[in-house]
This record gives sequence, C-alpha cells and structure tokens, in this order.
Amino acid sequence: MKSFMTFRESLSLAVAKEMEADPSVFVFGLDVPDHKRIFGSTKGLVEKFGLERCFGTPLSEDAMTGVALGAALSGLRPIHVHIRVDFMMLAMNQIVNMISNLRYMSGGKLTIPLVIRAVIGRGWGQSAQHSKSLQSFFAHIPGLKVVMPTTPQDAYSLLRTSIRDDNPVIFLEHRWLYDVEGEVDERKTIPLGNATVRRQGDAVTVVATSWMNVEALKAAEVLERRGIQLEVVDVRSITPLDEETIIQSVKKTRRCIVADYDWAFCGFSAELASLIHHRCFNDLKKPVERLGFAPVPCPTTRPLENLFYPSAVHIIRIVEQMLGLEKTDLSGESFYSYEHNFKGPF
Repeated sequence: MKSFMTFRESLSLAVAKEMEADPSVFVFGLDVPDHKRIFGSTKGLVEKFGLERCFGTPLSEDAMTGVALGAALSGLRPIHVHIRVDFMMLAMNQIVNMISNLRYMSGGKLTIPLVIRAVIGRGWGQSAQHSKSLQSFFAHIPGLKVVMPTTPQDAYSLLRTSIRDDNPVIFLEHRWLYDVEGEVDERKTIPLGNATVRRQGDAVTVVATSWMNVEALKAAEVLERRGIQLEVVDVRSITPLDEETIIQSVKKTRRCIVADYDWAFCGFSAELASLIHHRCFNDLKKPVERLGFAPVPCPTTRPLENLFYPSAVHIIRIVEQMLGLEKTDLSGESFYSYEHNFKGPF
C-alpha cells in the first residue's frame, strides 16, 4: 500500500505498525502523549494503544534512559523519545557505559532491542542548547547504531527496521524534516547500513547526512543551470556505514564534498574523508572537502545562524572552487524555504 504523507506522519505510522505487530513494543518519553505529540510524530498512538504503551515521563533523562534499558533487558522493545539530542548528554552514562556494552559483556546472552529517538537541528533563534546533532558522539561508541533518515519513506522503513533490531539504535530526526512530504510504500523495508544515491551526476559527489541532503539537492538544482551535475549520496545510517555506495560514487566523479550536519572537527566528515582518501587516492582529482557547523557554539540571531549552519550556498561555493568556476549569481534564488513551516520548538 502506497500513501502520500509527511515525515512526521510516517514516523507515527511506523510505530503504530510495530505496536500492532508486537505487543512488547511501547513508546515513552517527555511529552510523548501531550497535545503536540512531539511535532505530531506520536499522534494517534495513545488513543489507539492506551497510556500503558504510550506514556509521558518526568524530566529526568538519565533515569528514564535507565528505565528503557531495564525494559529492553526484560524482553520488551522500548522506543524512548528524547525531545532534544542536546539533553541526551544527561543520559550518557546509561548510553555509553551500559546500553552499548551489555550485549558484548554478556557474551551475546543479553539483547538490547531499544530505539532512542531524538530531535536534532535548527529552528530559529534557539541558540547553543537546542541546536546540536552529535551523531559522531554516538557513532564513536561500539555497540550503538546511528540512523539519520531524510525522506518520509526512509523515516518509515528505517524506524521499523530499527525497532526490530536486537541492538540499541540512536534514531536522529531533523526538526525541519517533519513537514517534508513524499510517497510511502508501507511494504518497503530498508536495512540499516544501506546508503542511497538521491541524484545522479558526474561533476562532484556530495555525501550528505540528514538535512544536508535537502541543501545538497537545492545546490544541485542551482548548479544544473550551469551544466554542472552533482551526485548526491544520502548515507542514511552512520553506523553501520555503507562504504561501497559512497566509494563507487567518488570513483565516478573523482571529486567529493562531505556535507555533514554536525561540527567538522573530530566528526563524521573527518572519518569519511579519511576513508575516501584511503580507498580513492589514485582516483581523486582534488582533496576531499568537508562542510559542517562553524566551530563555535550556535548563535541566536538569524544572520549568524545562516553562517553557522551549512547550506546549499556553502555547497555551491565549494563546488565552484573545486571546478575553478566564477561565482554563480544567487540573488534571485530562494533558500531556507522550509523554515516557514516551523511553528515552534515542540
């Protein structure tokens, strides 16, 4: 069955499907059943499954993540929702020292079928404590899987795959993606560790995470008018990582930009650039370029936000430098249009 729906609706549908199929699946977290339902992504769940399987929690990230771990160890399949990834830092002992390790430490006797959902990315004017992404933090830890969907189909399919996984999965959702619409095939499954080529091209490969795929596709649209074809590769999951799809694309275009939605220093973009240089050294015409957040805490004012966050404009300028082109006149282009759908932090 195929339907046209938003990113937020696809998340809610995925959870509902898994809760229907398996009574051990439940969802909980701060404000999960409140009137706004985590940007609408848990809409309809409490009405359908009741407060025993869809419920809110106290504002205590460490304790509630411990509840999620205990539930997973007890044979349940919890989906724990953290409204902001920034405040998952308060639960790092549970995540890094407990959740990631226990399957290994038990010799495989214990399983941790736990999904931790968290919102990442910008809204407007929310400054340094509501702006992070942090996927490299979690991907650095063996035992954790890290997923970053971009489209409604990927949100639906990858969330269902994550819920069925017997290992802990960090599932990161950019807040501006909730309003993105697309066709969703409810029968389609997507395994973790499976990247996809969003757009075919031959000039430069842009390997992107989460929201940066939207920016990369906008950059490709602008540059196409100059006859420049970007290839856009969406990694979809940071760990496990689909190296082969990325490497094949870079060997074809021989130029690469890693557009990561995070800080560049010591981040995923550094890891990927190292991998690409190692495996594509003789094919590259230019060194791999990396794009990410500016190396400062996120500012509050809109003009400074636009400098802090990587965008289609940044991608266009890097491509022009790599290809030795004059700057494109961007005065008539419309950027940042998705922000008009954003109605507030919750």
